[in-house]
Amino acid sequence: MTLYSATITLILVMDPLGNIPLFLSVLNHVDPRKRQRIILREATIALVILVIFLFFGQYILEGMHISQPALEIAGGIILFLIAIRMIFPHESHEERARRDTDPFIVPLAVPLIAGPSTMTMVMLLASQAPYNRFGLSLALMIAWSITTVILVFADALRKVLGERGLTAIERLMGMILTTMAVQMFLSGFEQFLHA
Repeated sequence: MTLYSATITLILVMDPLGNIPLFLSVLNHVDPRKRQRIILREATIALVILVIFLFFGQYILEGMHISQPALEIAGGIILFLIAIRMIFPHESHEERARRDTDPFIVPLAVPLIAGPSTMTMVMLLASQAPYNRFGLSLALMIAWSITTVILVFADALRKVLGERGLTAIERLMGMILTTMAVQMFLSGFEQFLHA
């Protein structure tokens, strides 16, 4: 996977535009001047978690005897489910409850930025290119930087794009992610057949 495609995939999985309403609702009671600091803190925590998974996730997988095709197929399924939720959003009781909790690590850093899907994607990219950790680290830093900038300016973006604009962009990203998920699933299945 190229730097460009890895970066785009990570941005789509992190879903910064889709997270704008969630971030704003979680931080609704926080002073607007403190919001940006909280977002930066939570984004930094998420980055540390993702870097750990980038460098040590492979050892976790090897310890659990999870093969490359299994990881690709699982990653494809998870991405597909995320994409479906982006296209057809539905808020669960658990997500509503998360909004009322203290925004330290949970729910902003984990699972909104560094969620299970992002962790899986980082491990999957690392297993596909085990000798290109520098390139993957760069892709992760670029994706994280873009996500953080979008979330820091969440208030302004919501005013410019409006709720309908944000929804339309998120659904478009969901459709792109769907095709990537199907391709990942097919690649994993093809590897399994050849193994």
